[in-house]
Amino acid sequence: MIFRQFVDEDLGCASYLVGDGESAVLVDPSFQIDQYLAEGVRIERVLETHTHADHVSGHGRLALEHGIPVAIHSLAEAEYEHEALADGDEIQVGDVTIRVLHTPGHRPEHCAFVVDDKLVLTGDSLFVGDAARPDLAVAAIEGAENLFESLKKIAALGDGVEVYPGHVAGSLCGGNMSSERSSTIGRERETNEALDFRDMQDFVMVAASVSTPRPPTTERVVGLNRGPWVALPEEPDELADAAGATVLDVRPFTEYVAGHVPGAISVPVTGNSFGTRSAFVLLADEPFVLHARTRDEALEATRKLWAVGLLDVDGYVLHAETPEQLATVDARELKRLLDEREVQVVDVREASERDDGYIPGSRNIPYRLLRKLAGDGLERDKPVVTICESGPRAAIAASVLAREGFDARPVVGGGVPDFTGEIVGFRRCGGV
Repeated sequence: MIFRQFVDEDLGCASYLVGDGESAVLVDPSFQIDQYLAEGVRIERVLETHTHADHVSGHGRLALEHGIPVAIHSLAEAEYEHEALADGDEIQVGDVTIRVLHTPGHRPEHCAFVVDDKLVLTGDSLFVGDAARPDLAVAAIEGAENLFESLKKIAALGDGVEVYPGHVAGSLCGGNMSSERSSTIGRERETNEALDFRDMQDFVMVAASVSTPRPPTTERVVGLNRGPWVALPEEPDELADAAGATVLDVRPFTEYVAGHVPGAISVPVTGNSFGTRSAFVLLADEPFVLHARTRDEALEATRKLWAVGLLDVDGYVLHAETPEQLATVDARELKRLLDEREVQVVDVREASERDDGYIPGSRNIPYRLLRKLAGDGLERDKPVVTICESGPRAAIAASVLAREGFDARPVVGGGVPDFTGEIVGFRRCGGV
């Protein structure tokens, strides 16, 4: 049997090639399909576990460019030509048998695929160390009730069955998933709290209390993945200047600090979750241009933006005028500034992260909300210091606030855990 796992490191998404040496099926392909074609195996069809909400599927490109058919459960209500899957269906790929296991919860149409009763591709149901979020397609309680039953079906496959999930750490489709790329049902039964519950209502109470932010392009991406096939867009062209468009600066943050286009937002393409973070700070349908060091860097950023449904990159600049600079703050220096009451501090982490400890007097505004809030509630005549856990989100936040006219200064190379002053703990009502 041929079995290949592919992981998109930027999004934490996993896809799979399964076959018998001469032919294969692709499960949950990403938008960048060249990696699968390079395997040199005849791909018979695409199997989708569900309609993805965080990344654009490659099924459209495979259908349009290579005539490969697509199969998905009928509850997906897919608008493209497809084969409708149902619970218990068996798909033969040479000597390999793939059984469809309908596992709703994350979405009503969700299916897992059991391969030769030896391994299971769990998609967005059971992860390594976690279970999927139930709130993206239906009410969280309804999704959690279905997910509880689906996890029981998967666990019943047997402890020796290998588990290969649709996501690893870095995805917004779960909150506590491991960076490990596979497991077994037995190991998950021992270590995964999602499989500890015996009572549905106990599970629902926990699973439906989702604190992870929704993927920023959820509706857009679901629409693209459910609708007509998405073709590969044209590569953007180099431009002489940004011509009034929003500038997304994808260079390393050190270069942005030294000099950037006025109003540019910094999201380095070399950082984690580039596509998702960019989608959080770009407004829907606004024209935007990339500022990169090289054409290759611009195209790398473009491909990662396509993956999250941002298909309309207006172009890129390589030699722009960069008169603006940005001051930064060291975590140790921040204590002095606060003691002298010279700055206001914005903690740009999620509220759930702040529960573990925060700087007294700091405001909590997650970086992903700053662009929409435009700095409302902050003093415009006082410098703003942004801080997160380790630096990258604080840097993005400072660039957003600088665009809004604030004297914004991120804490870089560290964050709240490195602050030398007082840290306050916080316990939510009902917490333990």
